[in-house]
Parts: sequence; C-alpha cells; structure tokens
Amino acid sequence: MWIFGYGSLIWRPDFEFDEAAVVALSGWRRSFSQGSPDHRGMPAAPGRVVTLRADPGGVCWGVAYRVPQARSEATLQRLDEREQGGYDRVAITVSREPGDGSPWSAVTYVAPVGNPHDLGPATLDAMVAQMASACGPSGPNREYVLRLREALDERGISDPIVTEIAQALVERVAP
Repeated sequence: MWIFGYGSLIWRPDFEFDEAAVVALSGWRRSFSQGSPDHRGMPAAPGRVVTLRADPGGVCWGVAYRVPQARSEATLQRLDEREQGGYDRVAITVSREPGDGSPWSAVTYVAPVGNPHDLGPATLDAMVAQMASACGPSGPNREYVLRLREALDERGISDPIVTEIAQALVERVAP
C-alpha cells in the first residue's frame, strides 16, 4: 500500500515505510483552505493547513510512501486519527511524472469543500495574518508553513503558493 503525503506527512510521516518516492498527483493542487483547530491552532483561532482541491490542469507534487503489508491496517488507523479534523481518506493515482504512463494506486487524505473546518479561500494578507498568530498543540502555524517549504525544497519540489506564503510570513516577522 502507498500513502501520498503533500503536507506534514512529507517531513513527519510518523509510520513505518519501505520506500519513499517523489510523485505527482495530476488534476489537483494544494490549498491552504483547511482550518486546524487541533494541531496548528485552537478552536477559537484555527490555523490554516493544506488540503487538496481539484484543478483540471494542476499537479500536486508530494511524497508517496510504500507501507509494508503487515503494517497497512495499523498505519491507516493511525492516519485516520491524525487526519480526523475534516479529512477523508481517498484512493488516488500517482506517477513519477505527470502522464508518464506508469501510474499506481495510493491513499491520501482530502478535506472536502464544506467540511466543518473548511475556511474557504482568503487573500494572501488575510492568510498570512492568520498563520502568523495561530498556534496549537503541534506548534505555531507559521512553523508548519516554513517546514513544508523546507521539505519541498529538500526534495526539489516547487509550489508557488507555499513559497509565496512562507516568504510573506518570514517578511512579516523580520525586524
């Protein structure tokens, strides 16, 4: 079984795996539209974390982890708990290159539009202001964004929205 990570699973998979590969998920893009009242914020002041949004021309690059068969069920149970804040487990198809003709099945977690923690779209300034102040049991929302950018950079993955928000957060707290 393969698990596709596009957010914190990239730098903190927190489960056993035999192999990791940078892969593409065609038809989707990252979106900082999911509220995090339990990890990167609090119920009264949720942080913003990524989910996936359908985008016919989009490609979301991430990391696929091959989980040993003996650990599949335990891994899914653990991830179901970790991703409980509005995310649904869904079957997807990933590939090493978009349209390369050798896709394979994976599982990921998507927070659908309209879920209880869906914050919807916002301006860059509004998102950055919210992310700069939000903090929860897993740490500051700002840290989440900066770690995501770092993890993507380390794997040679470019995502303009992650880069833009991370840079705005750095500039916001610069002296």
